[in-house]
Amino acid sequence: MALRALEQRVEAARRFNRFYTRKIGVLHEGAYRSPFSLTEVRVLYELAHRNNATATALGRDLGLDAGYLSRILRGFERRGLVLKTRSVADGRQSHLSLTAQGRRVFAPLNARSHDEVAAMLGGLSPDAQARVVDAMQTIERLLGDHTEPPAPCVLRPPQPGDLGWVVHRHGAVYAREYGYDEQFEALVAEIVAHFVQRYNAKRERCWIAERDGEAVGSVFLVERSQTVAQLRLLLVEPKARGSGLGTRLVDECVRFARQAGYRKVTLWTQSELSAARRLYKAAGFRVTRKEKNHSFGKDLVSETWELDL
Repeated sequence: MALRALEQRVEAARRFNRFYTRKIGVLHEGAYRSPFSLTEVRVLYELAHRNNATATALGRDLGLDAGYLSRILRGFERRGLVLKTRSVADGRQSHLSLTAQGRRVFAPLNARSHDEVAAMLGGLSPDAQARVVDAMQTIERLLGDHTEPPAPCVLRPPQPGDLGWVVHRHGAVYAREYGYDEQFEALVAEIVAHFVQRYNAKRERCWIAERDGEAVGSVFLVERSQTVAQLRLLLVEPKARGSGLGTRLVDECVRFARQAGYRKVTLWTQSELSAARRLYKAAGFRVTRKEKNHSFGKDLVSETWELDL
């Protein structure tokens, strides 16, 4: 009886594998209407979301044969998508990263992947969506390698309660780390309320970063004019820092701004927010204005940054 039950479960698992590979398009010649295979897209995804990736780590984490991965990476190098730099700590290793061209090529693939999954889930009720995702997380938890690093963050639209979380966490994190008073939390609440009341779905976005069902970051892109967008309320929880999440959130804003037809992205920050300023600089933003002021209970130097698209 036990053997028979096992065989029935094996067949059920194989049936599910056949269904899901067909559902997500694994059997198609090119993934997401592109010239890349699904494996190649996955390698691009990992390079876009890792810092100082190595071929050894990629092969291990993706379960790819070293020779197969090497051929993929050589093909990416020939296309100008990947840059290799010799590791300072270990001359036998090279760090891999996407070039600007690589990021431009990956952006529409990432968007199509998002849109396909959104379409798949969008036909379900919110309760059914939650049940599907819970089932996926159960499979991942039971069959996964528990020595793996933390699950990657998912960027998604806000759900009920998320906007209140944005206000709460900005108030708490900035009070603890920078000593900002309640006026800062009030400003964040005002920005969030304005976003909800005047939301333009074609021109504006809010992304919530979620990991293992918990919100760990946020960013907003709002319309300032027909040609100018503003990046606002970038936040990465301390537990999620160092994972590249801040870069992803900024990059997602820039990607959407280009897609929406803006010519410039601007943002307002404070000179003491060094981690955020590094992200903006790396994304190509430049400081266009500085101004001394007393805000949030402190003497500050506010900065306006701009990025031409």
